[in-house]
Amino acid sequence: MSRNLDEFDKLANEGLSYPDTEYFCNERPKPYEPYPRILENFLNWARANSLWVLGFGTGCGAVELNPLMTARFDAYRYGIAMRPTPRQSSVFVIGGYASVKTLKRIVRSYEQMQGPKFVIGLGSCTINGGMYYDSYNTINRLDHYIPCDIYIAGCMPRPEALLAGFAKLKTLIKSGECDGANIYARNFDWYKANQKKVIKDWNMPDYNW
Repeated sequence: MSRNLDEFDKLANEGLSYPDTEYFCNERPKPYEPYPRILENFLNWARANSLWVLGFGTGCGAVELNPLMTARFDAYRYGIAMRPTPRQSSVFVIGGYASVKTLKRIVRSYEQMQGPKFVIGLGSCTINGGMYYDSYNTINRLDHYIPCDIYIAGCMPRPEALLAGFAKLKTLIKSGECDGANIYARNFDWYKANQKKVIKDWNMPDYNW
């Protein structure tokens, strides 16, 4: 059966009513074009010293995020602040295992963040599945679904390890090496293919390109 060409441009959730339709975008992400070198270096310095964090605690990983903001560890002195929504954040911290059901929310939150944006995988579960490596309901490698700039190994890493990870992220941002958002845009089809192998009930834009 032949299909009209216009049908390929439609989103799978086109039938949603307003304002739900405003929550989704039917455009592919575009790579970030850096400014001239001197200006880009200054912007990277500013980005590195003002990290607005969206903490996505999927399980035990969330336990170690809260102490960062207490007086003992005081992450605010490093320019680290927690934010409530993806659109306000520049750093996405995935704390703990990612289940098949959770992955859809992770992808949606990541795509709502403005670029340049950075991702920290917190705990061994984001690297190789950790203690859930052979589970039917968890993913083993976060970087197959969204790009990951820093991994912090451990089960679970202590707050000191988190601060060390943020310090490493700052160094990479200042040197212009945190290019995950551009990698995602340039390899968008590969990431989407991996996501769709796992997420069956998509309920998100279907990207029919």
